[in-house]
Amino acid sequence: FIRFPLYVWFEGMENPGYRSGSFDGLHHPSDDDDDDEMVDIAGATLDFSSTDDVPPLSTGSSAGMNGNGPSKLVDPLEDLVPGVGTYEDFNTIDWVREKSKDRDRHREITNKSRQSTVALLHSLCDAFSGWLLMLLVGLMSGALAGGIDIAAHWLSDLKGGVCLTDFWFNHEHCCWMSNETFQERDRCPEWQSWAELITGKSEGAFAYIMNYMMYIFWALLFSLLAVTLVRAFAPYACGSGIPEIKTILSGFIIRGYLGKWTLIIKTITLVLAVSSGLSLGKEGPLVHVACCCANILCHLFTKYRKNEAKRREVLSAAAAVGVSVAFGAPIGGVLFSLEEVSYYFPLKTLWRSFFAALVAAFTLRSINPFGNSRLVLFYVEFHAPWHLVELAPFVLLGIFGGLWGALFIRANIAWCRRRKSTRLGHYPVIEVLVVTAMTALLAFPNSYTRMSGAELISELFNDCSLLDSSQLCGYKQPANTTDTGVGNSLADRPAGENLYTALWQLALALIFKMLITVITFGMKVPSGLFIPSMAVGAIAGRLLGVGMEQLAYYHHDWVIFKGWCSQGADCITPGLYAMVGAAACLGGVTRMTVSLVVIMFELTGGLEYIVPLMAATMTSKWVADAFGREGIYEAHIRLNGYPFLEPKEEFEHSSLAVDVMRPRRSDPALAVLTQDGMTVGEVETLVESTHYSGFPVVVSQESQRLVGFVFRRDLLISIDNARKRQEGIVSTSQVFFSEHAPSQPPDAPPPLRLRGIMDLSPFTVTDHTPMDITVDIFRKLGLRQCLVTHNGRLLGIITKKDILKHMAQIANRDPDSILFN
Repeated sequence: FIRFPLYVWFEGMENPGYRSGSFDGLHHPSDDDDDDEMVDIAGATLDFSSTDDVPPLSTGSSAGMNGNGPSKLVDPLEDLVPGVGTYEDFNTIDWVREKSKDRDRHREITNKSRQSTVALLHSLCDAFSGWLLMLLVGLMSGALAGGIDIAAHWLSDLKGGVCLTDFWFNHEHCCWMSNETFQERDRCPEWQSWAELITGKSEGAFAYIMNYMMYIFWALLFSLLAVTLVRAFAPYACGSGIPEIKTILSGFIIRGYLGKWTLIIKTITLVLAVSSGLSLGKEGPLVHVACCCANILCHLFTKYRKNEAKRREVLSAAAAVGVSVAFGAPIGGVLFSLEEVSYYFPLKTLWRSFFAALVAAFTLRSINPFGNSRLVLFYVEFHAPWHLVELAPFVLLGIFGGLWGALFIRANIAWCRRRKSTRLGHYPVIEVLVVTAMTALLAFPNSYTRMSGAELISELFNDCSLLDSSQLCGYKQPANTTDTGVGNSLADRPAGENLYTALWQLALALIFKMLITVITFGMKVPSGLFIPSMAVGAIAGRLLGVGMEQLAYYHHDWVIFKGWCSQGADCITPGLYAMVGAAACLGGVTRMTVSLVVIMFELTGGLEYIVPLMAATMTSKWVADAFGREGIYEAHIRLNGYPFLEPKEEFEHSSLAVDVMRPRRSDPALAVLTQDGMTVGEVETLVESTHYSGFPVVVSQESQRLVGFVFRRDLLISIDNARKRQEGIVSTSQVFFSEHAPSQPPDAPPPLRLRGIMDLSPFTVTDHTPMDITVDIFRKLGLRQCLVTHNGRLLGIITKKDILKHMAQIANRDPDSILFN
C-alpha cells in the first residue's frame, strides 16, 4: 500500500496568496509567483489568478474600519461578513451547507410574508423568479443556437462558392431565391463556385484545382481565427465542455468557465470551427453555451447568485436546453441532463428543465435556421416497416458501435495524454492548422467527406424516391414503372454503377472519419463529438443496409426472406440502417441509453423505429462496457484530474474508513483548532504553516472531543475583517468558538468570537465504517470532507480527493492524477 505525504482535507494546491496571514493575500499573488499560478486543465493553460465571475468580496466601509470606531465584539453570525461562505477557485462546494442556507433563506421569507403585503409580494416574486430565469435561459440559448446554425451553414458553403445576388445567402437559400429555371438542384445561375468567379470556367482540371485551393484556404483561415481567438481571449472556450459541465454540476468550482468572455468567444469560434470542415460537431459545445447563458443570467437573481447549489439546479436545466437547441429534441434534452450530466436533479429541476427546453425549442423553431419549417435536424419518412428478422443486423450494428466506441475512447485518450506530456501541447495553433490542412486535403476529393457532418448524415438517412438524384439512389431502373413500392418509395432494385461508386466513396469516408476524429477531438477549438460519431455509424449502417437490400433482391427465396419479402416489394430501407448505426456509435462513445433513443426519434421523427434503436443502443453499451465502463466524458474528466465521483461506478473493495483517512500512522498529527485557549497569532501561524482547506475544532488538544469544523477561507476573512472593524484586536487576542466568552484578565485585549463561521454539525463516521458506505455518503450528500472519530474522539479526516486517490490505487491507476481539491 503506497504511502503519501500528509495532505489533509482537500490537500489543496498551495496558493501563494495564503502565505500572508491577511485576507488581502487571497486574491493578489505576488509577481514572483506568477509562474506557479498557471496550470494545464482541459487542454488550456489557465491562470489561477483570474477574477472573472468571482463573487464580490469587498468588506464595505463603516465607522470602525480604521480602528477608531466604537469597540464591539464582532460575531460573523450576527454581522454578515462579505466573503464568508464563498469558495476558492478549483475547490468543491459544500452541498449540505448551501442547501441549509437556502432553507434558512426560504424560511425567513415565508415567515415575513405573513406579516405584511409587501413581504407577501416579495415571497411571490421569489417563488416566480426560478420560472422567469428558465424563460430567459430558453430564449437566449434558442436565439444564439439559431444564429450559430445560420452562420455555420453560410460559412461552410462559402468554402465552395458565393451567391452573386446576396452574398449573405448560403447555397440552398441562394437557389431558392432564383427566378430562373435550372435542371440540377444544387446548380443555379445565382450561385457560382470560386473557379467560375476567378477563371470563368466551371469544368476542367484548372477549375477543379482552383476550387480545391480555395477550399483549403478558407478551411485554414477559419481554423486559424478560431484557435487564435480561443488562445487570446478565452482558453476555456476550447473542447466540448461537457466533461467540465459534469464536474461543475457535481460541485466543483472553475471560475470563468461559464463567464461572459467564454460565452462570446465560444459562440464565435464554434461557428468558425464547424465551418472549417474539421471532423467535429456543434452539439456538445451548445450545451456549454447554454450553461454560460444560465450562469450569466443567474446574477440577475439574488437567490441564485449567492447560492452555489441553487445555481447548479439552473445549470442542470441549461444542459437540457443545450441538447434541445442542438438537435431540436426538448424531451431528449431533459433526459440527457438527467442521465448523463446532472449530479443533483430534484423533481422541481425536472419541471423547470422541461419548461426551459420547451421555450428554447419554440425560439429555435421561430428562427427556422434549417429553412424547412421543421424543428428536427434530420427528418425521415420511411415507407416500409421493419421486420423481426432485421433485428440481427441491427444488433450487429450495435456490436460495431460498441467496438468503435471503446476503440475511439482508448485512442483519443492516448492521443490527448501524449499532447499533454510532450511538446505537441506547446504548439496548439500549429496543431490545429496541420490537422485542418490534412482534413481539407483528404476531404475535398471525396464528395461525402467534403460536405458537412450534418449534410452527410441527412444524405445517409434519406430514403430513395423516384425523383432522387443522389448517387446513393443510383439503382438500375425497373423495366416498367409498375415495379414500385409503397407511396413515393421504390421497390428493391439491383445496384447500378453510381451506387457502387458511392459505396466505395463511403467506405473510404468511413476510414477517414474514424481516424481523423481521434486526433481532432480535444484540440484547442470548440469541438463536439455527437455529429462525428453519428456520421461514422450512419456510414457503416448505410453500407450494411445496401448489402442487406441487395441480398434480399437477389435471394428473396431464402428462408429468412420468405413470407415478408417477395420480388418487387420494398423490403429493406438502407436509411433506417444508417439511423440505427448512428445511434449505436454515439451510444458506444458516450454510453447514453434512454436519452439517446429519445433524441434519435425526436431528431428524425421516426417514432415507429424505437425498438431497432433500443436494441442497437443497448447492445453497443454492453459491448463497450466489456472493454471499460467509462464513456468519453468520464475518461476526459479522469484525464484532467477533476474531483468527480462517478455515480455509476461501483465501489467493491472491502477497506474501512481508517484505511483511507489522513493522517496515516507515520504522518504528523492532525492540525486542529481548540474551542478556546488559542490566540489570533497562533491561529494565523497555524494557517500560514499549512495549506489545508479547513480545520476541525476540538474541546482541547488533550481530549480531542469534536466540536465542529471551520473552513480556512472563512477563518482568514473573519480575522481580517475583525482587525478592521473591532477595536483592539491584536495577535494576543483570544479566539474562541464556544457559546460564551472565557474569563480573561482585566488588562487583556478584547477576544474574537468565531462561533458563527463554525459548522456545528460536521458529518462524521467511525473508524470502522466500510468505505463503500462512506463513498455512498459522499455521492448522495455531495460532501467535500467527512471527519473520522473513535468513541467520540477525533482521529482524522477523509476528503473527496482522498476517496478518489484510494479508488485510483485500487484500479492500478496513478493516484497523483487527481489534481484538484
